[in-house]
Amino acid sequence: MADETAALTEAVYYILLSVMTPLHGYGIMQKTEALSKGRVTLAAGTLYGAISTMAERGWIRALPGEHSSRKKEYVITETGKRALSRELERLRELVANGETIIRGQENEG
Repeated sequence: MADETAALTEAVYYILLSVMTPLHGYGIMQKTEALSKGRVTLAAGTLYGAISTMAERGWIRALPGEHSSRKKEYVITETGKRALSRELERLRELVANGETIIRGQENEG
């Protein structure tokens, strides 16, 4: 499956990190912004589109909530944790390759 090896967008990466503990949409928006030091801000449409896609992929799930509450909380699944781990490994490889090449050129100069 292509999804298994595809790079995650930065927004999806931060959303998955955010729902390591259950959070509702506004909390996800706040946590994403805090984790990225303000670089990633999610509009509601972007967030809920990403949530829908991630739920379809089985990466997150909505927790059963109180019927009186409109706020739905989301949490990462084991499948989502695997996707996040694959992305972390991919990012580590990118950094390691970049450092190797850049340092190699610096030592040549």
